[in-house]
Amino acid sequence: MNKTKLSSKFWVALTIFSLVGQVAWVVENMYFNVFIYKMFNASAEDISMMVSASAISATVTTILIGALSDKIGKRKLFICSGYILWGISIWSFSLIRVDVIEKLFPMTVSTTTIGVSLVIIMDCVMTFFGSAANDACFNAWLTDVTDDTNRGAAEGINSMMPLVAILVVFGGFMGFDLNKPESWTTIYSIIGIIVFVLGILAIFLVKDTPIDTSQNQNYWGNIFYGFRPNVIKKNKLYYIILVAFATFCISIQIFMPYLILYYNVSLGMDNYVLIMAPAVIVAAIVTAFYGRVYDRFGFKVAIMPAIGVLMIGYILLYLFKMTAFVFVGSLFMMSGYLMGMAIFGAMLRDYTPQNRAGMFQGLRIVGQVLVPGIVGPWIGALVLKNAKTILNDDGTASFIPNANIFLAALIAACFIWLVLAIIFKLTNKAKED
Repeated sequence: MNKTKLSSKFWVALTIFSLVGQVAWVVENMYFNVFIYKMFNASAEDISMMVSASAISATVTTILIGALSDKIGKRKLFICSGYILWGISIWSFSLIRVDVIEKLFPMTVSTTTIGVSLVIIMDCVMTFFGSAANDACFNAWLTDVTDDTNRGAAEGINSMMPLVAILVVFGGFMGFDLNKPESWTTIYSIIGIIVFVLGILAIFLVKDTPIDTSQNQNYWGNIFYGFRPNVIKKNKLYYIILVAFATFCISIQIFMPYLILYYNVSLGMDNYVLIMAPAVIVAAIVTAFYGRVYDRFGFKVAIMPAIGVLMIGYILLYLFKMTAFVFVGSLFMMSGYLMGMAIFGAMLRDYTPQNRAGMFQGLRIVGQVLVPGIVGPWIGALVLKNAKTILNDDGTASFIPNANIFLAALIAACFIWLVLAIIFKLTNKAKED
């Protein structure tokens, strides 16, 4: 089979939009937790609630907007407007400060309670715009433009961006004192402006691929299309892959909301950025090339090493606290995480029905975000329920994440193999038929 060549403009658009989109998600998924922890003394339950609320918002948005983009047949419109509004909503977090809250809500409930509530509400608003632009339409556009001869390579680039984004954010945040409100004001302003500008650039960089919309005009039918029993039966392998992907992401979400806090508070790594940067760089490079393994050898050969590498990382992070071992464990964990994301992402795109990519983005988010975003942090909060605490200068107490989050993630990862066994059996049967 001849490989379909993609234009240089496509690769530029893929790289820029994927990177900046992931930078915004890194700020939400990893630093909003730090933000409400340091500024408003949030508990593990508060963090779990925020992640879960955001996951629900992302899923509902992706289902609704994905189906709408299939009906209209235009992804570019939603990508451009979504990124612009996404940037504005990120900037708005610079206004959530103790001094502003005290002026707006004098002599009411505690500033801490209001602050945490505002962050959770605005997180859902921001997620709406981000999911509309990125999760629903950018990812549908990526499916439209690629085919089964080049999706692994494209997904390798797309899936390495979360780690590159972590590196960019870690490096960019390194000079800020995250205990100071003014640092967060600057951070949210910078990220918001960058995402806003990208929405404008999308007008020139993104080109819609023609979509046959003749069968997609029933909007409410589009929304529920992927949940119909006959559709599930017809695309059985897609849904089983989605179950495996959901299990994989649950494992990730058990520890990810607490990862930076674990490095910084539990291990006392004030220079964790410098320690983690090499691990991030190596993992990103590995992931960029690993997607080609899927293109050449298929799902089974590509996914097994990814899960194995992830589990080795968990074991090292659970057993050791020395800097060298934490570095190696983080390298394995990050590499396995992104390798798995690339392979699952490519496999799901290959089994997405033609001209219905927008509808199926909602299903992908159910497996990638909704279920993991509710179950994973809940397990993490349960594991940390009796964690040690530290006393803050203002007399409040904050929890200290411990290594048990990696043990719980390891146990969850074991269940991935059970679902993979079913997938391998079905794919082997399909080849024999």
